[in-house]
Amino acid sequence: MLTRVRLLFIMYFIIPLTALAQLSVSEEDFFGRLNAGGPMPEKILNARSVVIYPHTFTEKELKEIQLSFQQTGIDAVAYFGKEILFGGKDIASAYAYYLNQRGIVNLIFLAKEGSKYEMLITGFNGKDTFIDQSQVAWRGENLKLGELLKAVYRSSSSLERGNYLINDFPERELPVQIVRGRRSEFYAIDLKVDQLAVPKTGNESIDKELALIFENYPFKYQLTEPTMSEKELRAKGFFYIVSYVHARGSVIREMLGYDVSKVESAYVSVTYPNGQSQLKNIPADVPVYKFYFKHIDSGNIFLGTKWDADVSWQQALSNYIAAFKAELRVN
Repeated sequence: MLTRVRLLFIMYFIIPLTALAQLSVSEEDFFGRLNAGGPMPEKILNARSVVIYPHTFTEKELKEIQLSFQQTGIDAVAYFGKEILFGGKDIASAYAYYLNQRGIVNLIFLAKEGSKYEMLITGFNGKDTFIDQSQVAWRGENLKLGELLKAVYRSSSSLERGNYLINDFPERELPVQIVRGRRSEFYAIDLKVDQLAVPKTGNESIDKELALIFENYPFKYQLTEPTMSEKELRAKGFFYIVSYVHARGSVIREMLGYDVSKVESAYVSVTYPNGQSQLKNIPADVPVYKFYFKHIDSGNIFLGTKWDADVSWQQALSNYIAAFKAELRVN
């Protein structure tokens, strides 16, 4: 049975991202791995941590958290949006690599439901799954942020402290390279001859939808097992793989290297609901999916000539394939 705090975390994280649970690990599954209610991690005052938070937290609240952590001895070296957990394989892999390079030991998850604040603190497993099954986590909740932060202080006060040079403000705009190779706003014409890997999810009903959508793909492809790594796929003769990211539209555009110099409240997406192209305005803060094909060896990604993100993964994938066919003038 889920604890009340864990359920609140799930309620907060899962409601805006219901569609994602259909395609990859859900927020419920993610936080369900944690055994909440354990002690504070032993190295919370003696190693680096990162904070993962929803965008509903204000700058004032984040500053209050960081100042309290500084006084407590928690070296929170970076603050990242929750997209790093549920944004897709490429995002998770890139951020896991970054955390390992920075020597991150602890993860601090924040949530806020109405006037109630939640916090889970646990270790980082060094993988792109971030946590392991049945991993122990400290938990806390309070109607007042200040009181929750005092609880963190009290729970960690008996631990050995080695962190002293701690930032007095939250580091939020840290660059993490999502694209390993080059990004191109066109399509990979090599796919006329090279076979495409389409990883399955392991969910039978979702994989049936995936197979149905790819019946419209005009070239060689194969649905592959979800456990196969890119290295294994390459050894099997695949040169390209289907990839996606899932986050707020504004976040995706920044992560994938689109021009974000102009602040926009919505983005115009090209969609193909009935096989015919239509334009759709999607608010910039609405979570969407953006698909692309990735060259396995180089890490080069092919975004396509149009912004074709959509709120459901099914429509976003259909959009990308339809635009690809239209650009190459194939049926």
